Amino acid sequence: MKKDLIHYLSGFVTENRYELFKRNLEQRTRYITVALENLYQSHNASAVLRSCDCFGIQDVHVIENSNTFEVSEEVAMGSTKWLTLSRYNGKTNEENTLAAIQRLRADGYRIVATTPHTQDVNLEEFDLSKGKIALFFGSELPGLTKTVLDNADEYMKIPMYGFTESFNISVSCAISLHHLSHQMRGSELNWQLSEGEKEDLMLEWLRNTIKSVELIEKDYHQKQSEQAAAAATK
Repeated sequence: MKKDLIHYLSGFVTENRYELFKRNLEQRTRYITVALENLYQSHNASAVLRSCDCFGIQDVHVIENSNTFEVSEEVAMGSTKWLTLSRYNGKTNEENTLAAIQRLRADGYRIVATTPHTQDVNLEEFDLSKGKIALFFGSELPGLTKTVLDNADEYMKIPMYGFTESFNISVSCAISLHHLSHQMRGSELNWQLSEGEKEDLMLEWLRNTIKSVELIEKDYHQKQSEQAAAAATK
């Protein structure tokens, strides 16, 4: 049923567009995911979304404690159309952070705090083979909260050799994703989406692309019902 609908909707986009969707689906991953904790600068938040899309990271988890996550479309360049965003904002203070950690861990992710720590490893030495990872990034000045640091499974840092203490968060995320996604794609890890996940995303991307898609789908289902009724009377 879903495949039939995808085939029908594909007729409403150009062949080149549809082929681009299929190629990008082959490079999409949920082996690595990103969690953003309480960001307040829309420019940086939007740049992170853009990097996630560019490196094929499908899921981004947005934790809103005291700050509301705002997207600058000028910076994000439409990346929100292709990503799956999960927001955690139903509670107060750092309870949203704990909710995100619990959900990600239940889904089989290792919680990785991107921050210098006594037990940290450098980005180049991080071991992807031990299982899926959720990279947590915090706000510019305060960084990650104690909730993340106390509940993280591992700690990772980007080595630096200058006087400045840290990278901008969007730069830090881009560097991390570039290295880790390159390492992942060159490995034998099972990092690609399942066929069912690919179908779900293809349908979502088509719906986000086609104008008046609700009316088009309504017409499709009407035709399907008429054909089924006609077949039943034979």
